[in-house]
Amino acid sequence: MEYRVVFVTATAIEDSRLRNRSGVYRDRDDAGEHLALALEPFRTADAVVLAIPSGGVPVGLVVSSRLELPFDLLIIRKIPIPGYTESGFGAVSLEGDLVLNEPLVRELGLTPEEIEVLAESVQEELLARNRIFREDRPRLELAGKTVILVDDGLASGYTMMTAVRTVRRRKPSQIVVAVPTASASTIKLLASQVDTIVCPNIRSGYSFAVADAYRNWYDLERSEVTNLLKSHGLLANK
Repeated sequence: MEYRVVFVTATAIEDSRLRNRSGVYRDRDDAGEHLALALEPFRTADAVVLAIPSGGVPVGLVVSSRLELPFDLLIIRKIPIPGYTESGFGAVSLEGDLVLNEPLVRELGLTPEEIEVLAESVQEELLARNRIFREDRPRLELAGKTVILVDDGLASGYTMMTAVRTVRRRKPSQIVVAVPTASASTIKLLASQVDTIVCPNIRSGYSFAVADAYRNWYDLERSEVTNLLKSHGLLANK
């Protein structure tokens, strides 16, 4: 099937047929197939795929396999709002990069001391994820390469902004954000920070949920992520 793209800004590419549509993907594997098709021009680039766990793992594995590009994980996690763990007010990386949703922080009345405690708690989880999902192996070399950052979708975008900051320090030649779905406002937020954004399903409007792009959506358990990585030879079968 021909993949038609429209340049939304100087850096963002979408599939105009999927604009503002819900339920466009069967599941994350199907979303990965759509994304790989859109990323076909990067097959011949000196590129690597970095997926953000947990939801970005199945999507990123499909992209990596279809384009025959090296794969690794970028360990980043949102910092949950106290009492509302499904929502976050920022994100932190394994390397300690911290990006906050400043307006939300002010609205919540969080102090720097409270933020530090909450971020340290997330950091412990990141260390555990690196040990379990990556077995603490050395990171891929990114200097001079095209880095394709993959997740299963972008809502507020602060996790991906943290990913961009973390990767930028490792001096890639360009950064490509690749997600199956995102809000239009988040695309605009990220467009000035990266070289290219590939997102087949962009949705505008007041309300946005990544899950709405999927007909079969659920949170991945840790065991599912490790089994996926084992099936692709990225973890030892212990």
